[in-house]
Amino acid sequence: MADGPTQKIWRNGQLVDWADATVHVMSHAMHYGSSVFEGMRCYETPQGGAIFRLRDHIRRLHDSARIYRMEMRWSVEDLCRATIETVAANDLKACYLRPLVARTGEHMGIDPTGTPIETFVIAWNWGAYLGHTALTAGVDVGVSSWRRAAPDTFPALAKAGGNYLNSQLAKLEAKGNGYTEAIMLDSFGFVAEGSGQNLFVIRDGTIYTCPIASAILDGITRDSVMTIARDLGYSVREMQIPREFLYLADEAFFTGTAAELTPIRSIDRIPVGGGQPGEITRAIQARYLGIATGRVDDTHGWLTPVPSTVGAGA
Repeated sequence: MADGPTQKIWRNGQLVDWADATVHVMSHAMHYGSSVFEGMRCYETPQGGAIFRLRDHIRRLHDSARIYRMEMRWSVEDLCRATIETVAANDLKACYLRPLVARTGEHMGIDPTGTPIETFVIAWNWGAYLGHTALTAGVDVGVSSWRRAAPDTFPALAKAGGNYLNSQLAKLEAKGNGYTEAIMLDSFGFVAEGSGQNLFVIRDGTIYTCPIASAILDGITRDSVMTIARDLGYSVREMQIPREFLYLADEAFFTGTAAELTPIRSIDRIPVGGGQPGEITRAIQARYLGIATGRVDDTHGWLTPVPSTVGAGA
């Protein structure tokens, strides 16, 4: 199926037509970026559709809203049910899911106090985020001149709409320089993450990733990969990573709901290892996608099945 929209969107407890899920041009979110969101995937498994780590994503949505003082009308349980209903209402077995909480009230001025807040769950047909060959062949990336925000500016643990203006600049610069994606440094010059992905590098069989103090999103796919790597017997270390360590890596890869587990074959035009996805990357990728698609036992309870029929409305 081609990338693109679906039929129904969950909006404040009701399933509405795609075309009707609109907000006013004077909405606070439009002018000031006051929204928080999540990204999840529903995978087709032998038993039907299943959403990967649904509750963890919805909990993080609540966390993001709390950081930005956005009062949530809907509980974690409410939004888990709403997400399942959205998939079922669109008759989908596989899709990308975007829960969104936004200050949609018509309000001019930075102060958001009292601005009405709405909650949406959107289903989107979306294939490989970084291209159809990215998962198999890997991608070429460059270190960006744009850095992640300092810890006393934007809260990196919140997955907020306004935070991604920084990501857009890095992504545009990377594409302009002939790369598929960017690697961003934190405000201290240490490695942070991609424009919208967490980053792992492998050296002498040990897997390294930066801590959440490095201005990164505390990724749920990141956590899944760390768990899988340890299950497979690999050593995983969280540490500050200097830029030059990237050029010494035997393997490297991005993780994220959209990117899944995407190998990196070069950084700043320097080949990573042999310039192709490595053995450890392949092993973790196979286990991750195997669990997500129901081909490997879900021993961690990460999948939430989507019944073929559910009631409309939360």
